[in-house]
Amino acid sequence: MINILFCGNEYVFDGILTCILSIFKRSKYQGPFNFYIYTMDVSYLNPKYTPISDSLIDYLNDVVKKYHNDNKVIKIDVTDIYINEFKGCPNEGCYCSPYTLIRLFADVVPNMPDKLLYLDADIMFNNDIQLLYNTDINDYEYAAARDHYGKYLINPNYINAGVLLFNLKKCNETKLLTKARNLLKKKHLPFADQSAIARSTTKKKMLKQRYNDQKFLHKHTVVRHFSKRLFWLPYPHTANIKQWMVSDVHKKFKYYQFDDILFEYIYLKKKYEERF
Repeated sequence: MINILFCGNEYVFDGILTCILSIFKRSKYQGPFNFYIYTMDVSYLNPKYTPISDSLIDYLNDVVKKYHNDNKVIKIDVTDIYINEFKGCPNEGCYCSPYTLIRLFADVVPNMPDKLLYLDADIMFNNDIQLLYNTDINDYEYAAARDHYGKYLINPNYINAGVLLFNLKKCNETKLLTKARNLLKKKHLPFADQSAIARSTTKKKMLKQRYNDQKFLHKHTVVRHFSKRLFWLPYPHTANIKQWMVSDVHKKFKYYQFDDILFEYIYLKKKYEERF
């Protein structure tokens, strides 16, 4: 069994669908998978911050069960936990959205597995997920790769929290996530939960960049993370191109390796829109 965690609201549908399809289409291991999705209602902050709908969860379940009948998409509403932990905290208006904070609840949500792979929604697998998931983390709280810019600007081993392979048993022993939540409640941090995790870590396993490649796509890349990046031409600027922006992926990145995945995503999204 492979256990994966996503976090977000309705607007992560495109990312979750493309990421899941990339896992199925690039991995020899086809299941079973548990895909957990933490979501919540914090519409008091923004009218768009409502939970992912049951209809989307049902549709994703239809998709994943075509690959293995025991695959599951499991929606977990963490609104009450969020209100108790983070309502009014200094990081509630963090640089992305409050949904980036809720991966820190993995130790308090009941019945979560000991080994859990957290993924941002803007991720595509270019190689077999087992290369990442089968990493031995028995003696570590988590495994993560370096942040592409943070390793130069902050610390050589500053991690990117978009791909985190958690050992929740170890995290509970060291209180990693508890410490991270407490930090977020005390003061504003530049990169919110990513900074809190980095500052609360007792022991982490550093992964090679190919397990969370935030800038390039190589043949050996396992995970391509479509995070915001810097472009130098035709003038220095940043762009936030996500994998479901198919035209931009073609024009800006010149990537065609994911076309089989993206074409199926377009078809499945259209089918969902027709149904609902």
